[in-house]
Amino acid sequence: MQTSRHKRLKLVKSSETTSEDSSVSTKKHQSQLTLDEYYEHAEQYAQQIRKTHDVSEIIGILNTVLSETQDLRHNSELSSAQEQIRYAEQKIESLRHELELIRELVHNDQMTGLLNRRGLEELYAREAARADRNQSPLCAILIDLDDFEEINEVYGYPFGDKVLIHFSKLMQRTLRPSDVIARFSGKAFIILLPDTGIAEAVCVLQRLQHTLVNRPILSARHQPIPVTFSSGVTLRQPHEHLQVVIKRAEEALVRAKSSGKSQIEIYS
Repeated sequence: MQTSRHKRLKLVKSSETTSEDSSVSTKKHQSQLTLDEYYEHAEQYAQQIRKTHDVSEIIGILNTVLSETQDLRHNSELSSAQEQIRYAEQKIESLRHELELIRELVHNDQMTGLLNRRGLEELYAREAARADRNQSPLCAILIDLDDFEEINEVYGYPFGDKVLIHFSKLMQRTLRPSDVIARFSGKAFIILLPDTGIAEAVCVLQRLQHTLVNRPILSARHQPIPVTFSSGVTLRQPHEHLQVVIKRAEEALVRAKSSGKSQIEIYS
């Protein structure tokens, strides 16, 4: 009688083995995961997944499950189950890919590709913990594009979107890979600069201003459209929460905007 495909496969050991075969088999079982162990682990991982809402943690668990599933393919005792093992691999890979896409949607701004506020909070927690652990500086910058409403009114909202995308790409090209860039609101952005003091942060902003001047966005008629930004800079204090840091950066930004265009203000 043919067994149902949904039933668990069981390992059947031969009773006629020599002592040498038994020794080899013991070594294999020490290095290879048996199917019973795999199912036991899978149930444990399933329980872990049910208990968490963290997409990154779920992806990490799936990576472990996938690794153990791939290990089963090298188990000679499971040669008859290879088709089911490959199918399980494909399903896990597909689920992991979908979750990675969801994580990107949850943590990234869809227009610019930068981090959104939720993504910023996660990266800030990591960088703040590292700064506290190493007693290293962490600067935060709040940037606001000057006269952006006027750009939208004169050139239209689609062009305004292009300005945001253009500026986002310039920031990514100008800053270090270790720096954190997030879209904070419509025309505002936040930058976290690890291992960076106030003076260095100001130099970074000046370099970014220079880049924006030398690489302007072009209108539909291929005319360069001048875009500037103002910014507020603050140095995070030890064990300080993100909202407190942002509040200080906002205060500095308000002073910068009241002083004119393309201004940099330091919170002190």
